[in-house]
Amino acid sequence: MVALHSRGTRVRRGALGLSYLADGQDGPPRVAYAIGRRIGGAVVRNRLRRRLRALIAAADQPLPPGAYLITASPAAVSLTYEELKSNVASLLIALGDRIVR
Repeated sequence: MVALHSRGTRVRRGALGLSYLADGQDGPPRVAYAIGRRIGGAVVRNRLRRRLRALIAAADQPLPPGAYLITASPAAVSLTYEELKSNVASLLIALGDRIVR
């Protein structure tokens, strides 16, 4: 987790943030979610986490192997599913642009 924070590639779009660190392994991507208490109660945090998991699983492009950390600000709770989907898509596009360069 420390390496992901210190050496990872970070992008932020709207109410979401994403950190990525390539690990050189060919296994499946490892995705973690940082949904803090300031987002809301446990029900609200878990609902947001489930929505984000579903969006990542249904992403158009498969994620390259590595470690991912998705963070959310309190504004993410008020987003509709389509707005959240758009934010996730723009996060993944921005990450792809940063990794390729």
